[in-house]
Amino acid sequence: MGLWLLQAACLVTSLLKCAGAVRVTMRQHSLDVVQGNSVMLPCSFFTMSPLSRLNIVWTKTPLSDPRSPSQVIVYDHGQAIESPVLMGRVAFLDVPWRADIILNGTHTSDAGMYRCVVSNPPEAGGPGVGEVTLSVFAPPSLPLCLWEGDASAGGSVTLSCAVQEAVPVPEMRWEKLEPEEMSLPINMDGTLKGTLSIENVSSQNSGLYRCTVSNTLGTQCCYIRLHVYSSLGPSPGVLQGALLSLTMTLVLLALSALLLWLRHSVRMSWWQGEEDGCYNKIRYTPSLIRRTFV
Repeated sequence: MGLWLLQAACLVTSLLKCAGAVRVTMRQHSLDVVQGNSVMLPCSFFTMSPLSRLNIVWTKTPLSDPRSPSQVIVYDHGQAIESPVLMGRVAFLDVPWRADIILNGTHTSDAGMYRCVVSNPPEAGGPGVGEVTLSVFAPPSLPLCLWEGDASAGGSVTLSCAVQEAVPVPEMRWEKLEPEEMSLPINMDGTLKGTLSIENVSSQNSGLYRCTVSNTLGTQCCYIRLHVYSSLGPSPGVLQGALLSLTMTLVLLALSALLLWLRHSVRMSWWQGEEDGCYNKIRYTPSLIRRTFV
């Protein structure tokens, strides 16, 4: 009889301890959202104590850096306090009855593991804890196409294509569109940049190239035109310099010819004036002489 009573007492004590602990239930353990949309992070809890001292803390840990959790939002003594980083984008939905939060205008940087921690003194035991993983998908941003290297015949050229964000990881491909269309091998430099290396370039490599970046949410493209010139002839820069020099020379020659013409015209006018004066003097002299003898 005494043993039975002891076992019953232990059972009651165990039930009281369980009833006194805050229990947290996560209705979902993983969520997906497209960048820019809103998402609700669910967190339900059960407590036997009044809610006057209820405390809820949401934190986020980036999947790439599990050692750097950050605070998302806190509910304490009837007030909600948002993280400055998420100010205006995060809020509780039905506090204090539930610990659900909503995250608006999601960014790819919002992805990570979110933890809901609920305590309600004077409940016995530690706080209740639940976790949910959030993935934020995004279509590729507009890629940037660049080239570098020696574009003269026999040189080497590298075409690069890069995007700032794309989730899931995008597929990249390089194609030559003109004068003939062909797919080209690509070397990936990480997950958001792809390069195309062309060795010993020739005039056949000149043309229009396109980089296409795509994932399940969308596709973006960028273009670049490559001009390959012969190393035996002058480069486009030299040709431009020569053309500019020729133009300046012609302008100077035209100005010189204009100055010579003007100088010649002034000189001819002066000589003509001198000759006219002498002629008048000779013409009127005989008449003056005749009048003298008359």
